[in-house]
Amino acid sequence: MITGGRPFPFHTDQFDDQPGAGHDRARPAHPKSKEIVMTVLHVFWLPILLSSVFVFVASSVIHMLLPWHKSDYSKVPNEDKVMDGVRPFAIPPGDYMVPNCSSTQEMRSPEFKEKVNKGPVIVMTVYPNGQMEIGKSMALWFLYLIVVSYFAAYVSYHALPPGASCRHVFRFAGVTSFLAYAGALWQMSIWYRRSWVTTIKTTIDGLIFAGLTAGTFGWLWPH
Repeated sequence: MITGGRPFPFHTDQFDDQPGAGHDRARPAHPKSKEIVMTVLHVFWLPILLSSVFVFVASSVIHMLLPWHKSDYSKVPNEDKVMDGVRPFAIPPGDYMVPNCSSTQEMRSPEFKEKVNKGPVIVMTVYPNGQMEIGKSMALWFLYLIVVSYFAAYVSYHALPPGASCRHVFRFAGVTSFLAYAGALWQMSIWYRRSWVTTIKTTIDGLIFAGLTAGTFGWLWPH
């Protein structure tokens, strides 16, 4: 089938809403992996790009203009004193847990248990000194959005034919992108005591991003 002058590698059978229709619809051919990657980019470059732009704008509004995430991180008591106390250690940038142990045997030792009981127990990320490189982070974020939208296109490409209803496109693209944006957030609260409120708020963000992605693919799906 030709879509906008470009080939779409499916048969032209329409995907309807009748029970069992999914078993009867034509299946895509099975090109090589490299050909699949190029075909997805060739056919879906516009919804991939536009959905990434829409999510980028929405995330900027949510984080920069709205107070939604202002309370994600609390300020420690006596911040200046804490910083002055930690600074002499010159801790390199990275992820740390305090107290930490090197083995299960050490974790069960009385000395380690005493450290945990006395506290503080901390899981932290140390940044490099200086202002955060916003430009670099935003560029990496946009690249990540492109990757998420690509996989939404990839899954939808294998699941649906051209002419599929917006509802079906929304379902596949939406679920795929939602899992990418929110599926891995809950482990941080389950294992590392991240605030559940923060995790739920970020999951809602992911739902918004997924809705924008799915809506874009439903709008621009080939017919």
